[in-house]
Amino acid sequence: MKNNIIIAGVPRAGKSTVSRLLSKRYGYQHVSMDSIIAGFERCFPETGVSTYQGLSSMETLRVISGKMAPVVRAMLDSGEYDEAEPGMVLDMYQLLPEDYDRYVRGAECEIAFFITSDVTPEERYRIQKRYDTEKDYTFFKSDEELREGAEYIVEQSILFREQCKKYGLPYYETARERDRAVQRFLRDFGFEAGG
Repeated sequence: MKNNIIIAGVPRAGKSTVSRLLSKRYGYQHVSMDSIIAGFERCFPETGVSTYQGLSSMETLRVISGKMAPVVRAMLDSGEYDEAEPGMVLDMYQLLPEDYDRYVRGAECEIAFFITSDVTPEERYRIQKRYDTEKDYTFFKSDEELREGAEYIVEQSILFREQCKKYGLPYYETARERDRAVQRFLRDFGFEAGG
């Protein structure tokens, strides 16, 4: 097992939950790329890293993934996280498998993708409505916003799944049986599943 793990995939698929579990239970340093991306947006707008550029969610995903994948590689190559045992768990939405393959593969890290491609957008919406809590950024969104979000989450999940298959990268479907998917991830990556 490599020292660092990237947990990537679509919003509301369990990435942060898994990342926090790895941090709490196994001692990984949890690094949220959402906060780093927010820093790029506010402090370095000239980089073009922005979630508010008037593009579709799919186009925005592609742009940010292409710009942030080299940043992830630089973070891993810096050696800063090699001092700790274990290293970091990087929690990241905007990293497509194709950009992982192009920029990050070969670095000192493992990767797993968490997606929800095995449901329709309407099913995804209903699941989210049922399980959202006040801690979730989507909790206070309108039904219209949630339905729109469910559309792009499923669309992006399908893209992630196709690319994971193409590049031989592990992915976990979490829409229907999240706990089982997380346990499978823990087994697949050599963690004690019952821990």
